[in-house]
Amino acid sequence: MDNRRNLYFYYPKDEELEQRLTPLFKLAKDNGFTIVENYKQANIIVSVGGDGAFLQAVRHTGFRQDCLYVGIARHNEAGLYCDFNLDHYDQMVDSMMNEELEVRRFPLIDVLINGEATFHCLNEAAVRSAIIKTIVMDVYIDENHFERFRGDGLIVATPTGSTGYNKSTHGAVVDPKTPCFQVTELASLNNNRYRTLGSSFILDKERTLRLEVIQDGNDYPIIGLDNEAYSIRNIKDLTVTLSDKVIKTVKLKNNSYWDRVKRTFLT
Repeated sequence: MDNRRNLYFYYPKDEELEQRLTPLFKLAKDNGFTIVENYKQANIIVSVGGDGAFLQAVRHTGFRQDCLYVGIARHNEAGLYCDFNLDHYDQMVDSMMNEELEVRRFPLIDVLINGEATFHCLNEAAVRSAIIKTIVMDVYIDENHFERFRGDGLIVATPTGSTGYNKSTHGAVVDPKTPCFQVTELASLNNNRYRTLGSSFILDKERTLRLEVIQDGNDYPIIGLDNEAYSIRNIKDLTVTLSDKVIKTVKLKNNSYWDRVKRTFLT
């Protein structure tokens, strides 16, 4: 941590939150940290506001590969990405100064849309019907046709994203140390005429997933990238691979991924 002293804080501009952050800003400066106004000048990016804010901070600062990300939750917000709480900000600075932290690397997926534009995702990419009608997609794994999906949509999740939207649709929770990504169905239609796998499946890091949207009226599906929806016209296909990039996060040494999963869902 000694050579990382430029902090950029990502948070909603709110007067009450500003007041709560003032003591943290002062404590950081008193301990030799510099607070910068431009995220491009930072080597530590701090998000305030739970997992949703963390995902937005990573996306809006360009998935920086040359800096560390830190998540601070407010109140009782979900915090699978956030090891720290704003009510105990002094613990964060103390931990940083006394090297009670470790850097963990969370995988990203790359989503190539129509062979033209590539987007990174830390949690998941979702393709959903935008009209009251099932969406139909041909699913290819390494260019081999796997199935024709008909339903509300598909979710492609990273290991850390497996506890979010993916889990709410009965996908598996995956250890982030496993380099892979998961495909989970949204209300698939299964009968004598239409048939899908009917369960989520996990693909190795070397696999390539391609989703080809059948043009039958659902030509403008909703594309969700992490917690943001994108309006992209005339979607023909999406190609998903595990990225060679990772997000480096600052975590407490005694607070593992499975500790956070247990705390979030079981206690």
